[in-house]
Amino acid sequence: MLIVADENIPLLDSFFGEIGEIRRVSGRTMTASDVRDAEVLLVRSVTRVGPELLEGSKVRFVGTATIGTDHVDEEWLARNGIRFSAAPGCNANSVAEYVLSVLSVHAERRGLADWTRLSVGIVGVGNVGSELSRKLDRLGFDVRLCDPPRAELEDEADTSFVSLEEAMTCDVVTLHTPLTRNQPHATYHMVGAAELEGLSADQLLINAGRGEVIDTQALKARLSQTSAPVVALDVWESEPAIDPELVQQVWLATPHIAGYSLEGKVQGTEMIYRALSRYLGFPVRKQAGQFLPEPALSKVSFTSAADEDDAIKIALRACYDPRRDDARLRIAMRGSDQERAAAFDQLRRDYPVRRECSSLKVQLKGTSKSLQDSFRAIGFKLKI
Repeated sequence: MLIVADENIPLLDSFFGEIGEIRRVSGRTMTASDVRDAEVLLVRSVTRVGPELLEGSKVRFVGTATIGTDHVDEEWLARNGIRFSAAPGCNANSVAEYVLSVLSVHAERRGLADWTRLSVGIVGVGNVGSELSRKLDRLGFDVRLCDPPRAELEDEADTSFVSLEEAMTCDVVTLHTPLTRNQPHATYHMVGAAELEGLSADQLLINAGRGEVIDTQALKARLSQTSAPVVALDVWESEPAIDPELVQQVWLATPHIAGYSLEGKVQGTEMIYRALSRYLGFPVRKQAGQFLPEPALSKVSFTSAADEDDAIKIALRACYDPRRDDARLRIAMRGSDQERAAAFDQLRRDYPVRRECSSLKVQLKGTSKSLQDSFRAIGFKLKI
């Protein structure tokens, strides 16, 4: 059995080596000739999967090691008897930790001793938005949830949703929607000139969902005006050929890596391995935990002298500091359009190992229960 796979999917040999022959190709430049003889195709979000790629091929199973599926023509796959599986929620925790780290830097930048004073509007309450909400709630933030499709389907008594307009009044607005078009509550350019005009210089807008959810031209125009909001972008329109002017205008710019923790990537691989095994009728023998290496930093220690907010910032940024990725992306924006696009992809392909907070053991000596609860809410392992 021939398995054609995006070369950037981790642990391909560990999970799939016993199932078939693996042929690694570039996901961004994958062509029909690359997959013609394959029976299994494994991709990420950079590969468009539909008739142009698969017409006339032997592919009977497609797996994407990502939570998003807007790059896959699922209806065409179903009509042609091709099984499809995604990895919903695989990197939800990674993206949530990315947002927490951005919030910690933003709060410090604003001189807030207590970051939980920030109200947070979460737009899109799927796997990522729900995980982020859970962490923020446990930390004591004022959280408001916006998800019109869910609001229509669910009992308001179970979850209280707010409108996009109300969510956009929060101190922080963070976007985690899929990209949808031509349907009720479509998210394409959901945040346009009118929504951006209502944001002030005291507000932070984060997009770690899909780049096309924000109208880039409207955002550039708003950022050139007075009292413009603070903006952190991890996703961009026209990736990998992103707008270098917009990179310079935003406060924080990262190359679509919010979900790029090692744990998130490996869980994505495991989920499509499980789906393929079930499809083939094979037993599921492997788990992500078998293959996670020892983290480079395994332990930090705080005593009773530690300031609670400082301790949280130190531990969070020991695992992930978004300013490092911001610096790398800004450097990559030099050169021609083609060189910048290639550099953007290279930043993702060669992304350094990033571990989640669960990989770090935090030792607390004589600290408050409040600090202990905060570390647990984020996801750290505690030793008291």
